[in-house]
Amino acid sequence: MATVKWLFLDLMLLFLLLHDAIADHSESNAEKLTESKSLVHIGAIFDPDTLEGAIAEISMSLAIEDFYALHPNYQSRLFVHFTTAKDLVTTAAAVDELQENDIRISHMSKIPTSAEDFQISKELSKLSTMQTRVFIVHMNTALASRLFALVAKNGMMSKGYTWIVTACLSNSLNVLDSEVIDSMEGVLGVRSHLPKSKELGLFDRRWKSKLHSMKPNSSVTEINISGLWAYDTIFALAKAVEKILSPINPSIVNPSNPSESTTDFGSLGFSRIGHILCNQILNTQFKGLSGEFHLVNGQLESSVFQIVNVIGTGRVVGYWTSEKGLTQTLDLTSKNDLKQIIWPGDSTIAPTGWAIPSLVVGTPVRLGFPQFLSVREDGDLNKTTYSGFCMEIFNATLEIVEEKLGMKIHPQLVPYEDENGEMAGTYDELLYQIKLKKFDAVVGDISIVASRTDYVEFTLPYSESGVTMLVPVKRDNRHNMWIFLKPWTWDLWLAVIIACIFITLIIRTMEHQTENSEFGGSPRRQLGMILMFPFYAMVIPQRELVVKDCSKFVLVIWLWLAFILMQSYTASLSSILTVDQLEPTFADLKKLRTESHFVGFQSGSFVEDFLVKQLNFSRNQTRPLSNFGEYKEALSNGSRKGGVSAIFEEIPYIKVFLKKYSSKYTTAGPIYRTDGLGFAFAKDSPLVSHFSQAILLVRENQTRMDRIEKKYFGENVMTPTLARSISSESSSLRAYNFGGLFIIVGIATLLALLISERYIWQKPVSLVNKYLTSQKSPSNEVELVAQPTTLPETDIAGGHSLSPDQAEDSGNSERTNFGHISGDTSAGEDETENAEAHHS
Repeated sequence: MATVKWLFLDLMLLFLLLHDAIADHSESNAEKLTESKSLVHIGAIFDPDTLEGAIAEISMSLAIEDFYALHPNYQSRLFVHFTTAKDLVTTAAAVDELQENDIRISHMSKIPTSAEDFQISKELSKLSTMQTRVFIVHMNTALASRLFALVAKNGMMSKGYTWIVTACLSNSLNVLDSEVIDSMEGVLGVRSHLPKSKELGLFDRRWKSKLHSMKPNSSVTEINISGLWAYDTIFALAKAVEKILSPINPSIVNPSNPSESTTDFGSLGFSRIGHILCNQILNTQFKGLSGEFHLVNGQLESSVFQIVNVIGTGRVVGYWTSEKGLTQTLDLTSKNDLKQIIWPGDSTIAPTGWAIPSLVVGTPVRLGFPQFLSVREDGDLNKTTYSGFCMEIFNATLEIVEEKLGMKIHPQLVPYEDENGEMAGTYDELLYQIKLKKFDAVVGDISIVASRTDYVEFTLPYSESGVTMLVPVKRDNRHNMWIFLKPWTWDLWLAVIIACIFITLIIRTMEHQTENSEFGGSPRRQLGMILMFPFYAMVIPQRELVVKDCSKFVLVIWLWLAFILMQSYTASLSSILTVDQLEPTFADLKKLRTESHFVGFQSGSFVEDFLVKQLNFSRNQTRPLSNFGEYKEALSNGSRKGGVSAIFEEIPYIKVFLKKYSSKYTTAGPIYRTDGLGFAFAKDSPLVSHFSQAILLVRENQTRMDRIEKKYFGENVMTPTLARSISSESSSLRAYNFGGLFIIVGIATLLALLISERYIWQKPVSLVNKYLTSQKSPSNEVELVAQPTTLPETDIAGGHSLSPDQAEDSGNSERTNFGHISGDTSAGEDETENAEAHHS
């Protein structure tokens, strides 16, 4: 059995007030005591007309006699004054105890002992209309006897009800009339366990004898645990008084405004030793008739409790101890469970604890969004019909809840409308009607918002949601005469042009000393060749445009780059021409806020507060809209013509809108997540968990959900994501997208140039070499650097031209000779002469 929290309430009807002065009316009784004894007056407050009061009075009188018979040498004597007080059942304290133990109280009925039967019946009728079927009764036996007779008469002691009585009543079951017991059959109670003993049997006979002498006409026949507690309390008080009285002066401080009322506690005097006496009582421990006398938090606590099922004078169905919890018996091998309980109506099936006598369901009135909820009134038939996606989900979940609970629920649907047939307020005001107890639930397109959970409780969402921005689209790019520039951004176009010129200049540099005539001619022709060469190479690939191997390598690199760029351009342009790409007119919230644009929202929804409190729009910038027609008109006009620049709406509504007007409008900006659409119930309603489980079952049944969505929205409208992208970023390719490709091409081209034209790096190297040599031996070393020798195509001395092969050999031969001679100066001069002769 699952862990169950039980609260055991023990009502102490004895309130003891210490008096240290002798009252005038009791002087004659005090004279009977010896002058050596100190007389201590105490007041016992209870209702003598009740069974508990009569039992307590007899028990306390018997305790006084027994205690001083056992302790004749004590110097103190207690004198009890019995004072009448009505309605001392501490209901408020009982409720506090229940709530501290996580037992929620949905309603509390206060019935005074002076109430007439018709007043009690009226209160019971009120309770019968509520959903709860578990009632805890905390009252005295006199009032409880009348209550349960009326409960049975009103049909509330039938199957499905649960009645639990607290210890103040269950401890007195043995003294109730048989007619009262019959009306309580099926009630559960909790009482202290009192083990049988020889001493208790002897006391019971003495107590009954005292009963006949003190109250011969009383209806009381048996003592109960309250009487035993009263007996033990007198013993504890007498022990405490004896310990503290002799060394202390027991003086009284009287109030400034005394009252003659016996129940006006504020008018009573207080003792100077009251707190000392209180502490002494709390520390008093002994074995009494009721068991171990020990006060915990100022109250007597039993270590063992009985769970009583009222069948006859009470059938024990189990026990509770702090060590083992609930058990069938007190044996060590007992099961952690209770015996079979007979519930009201002679049922052995445990009641659910609640029922639905009536379920008043409020609905919003949405004239502009019939796909979600439609309310139509038929005047001829005097009938209101409800339809729409939200109502279809509610009916589907209601069927599952009814099947699970085994009961038929007949919801009473009430539209939240005014005399004109329009919605009587906002959604927040509609939900607040649940707290005002005008509705038991609200069904419709209700958004789950944290601020609303203060007064209602939501089920799990039956539809995912979120808030985003709906805006008009820009003009279709396909009607633009410059659309061919759209695939690339301006920086990519510029990068391609620079790359073309760069590669042509590299090839021109490597080919200028060859017989290649493509780069010859006038400066104008050479400039035109520089600009046209990359395209020339792609258009006429079969023609050999370059001669040197390094030039051919660079040309291949260029063709590879051009191929990748052309393919990317083609793909991007095809996408622009074939895919309907709608760009939003607005995508920046900051621009909407700062430029004083107007934004719209669904009238009555939470989105207005969302715009003001979270997105920081001014309330003057917001415009309420009631239907999709107003959405379209406001967006078409724009802010300048009395409309709006954007509409913030929940995604389910936007999907339905775009299905109808997708060619002119789109979404933009981020999605602000919300918890979706759900049903609302009263706080702590047991229906919330059942409907939440039913919603999960409905959503998991994909076939059923698809059928419902298709019925009201068409195909694929209520999918988890938006049908079109809400991103406003351009689809054009940027230079950054090809940054790696340009780096590879640039490095490969420069390496080819350095390999082909070595003089570019040889001269800087020679200068560095010369500098390093001069630093090593500046006095006796001479570094000679040969000048580059270029063999002209025309022999100057002989006037003859070189053959093509000779020219190519001279072009590919080493043009620079280096000489480095270390030694004396004469040797350096000889080498210098040889070098000069070689150049000549």
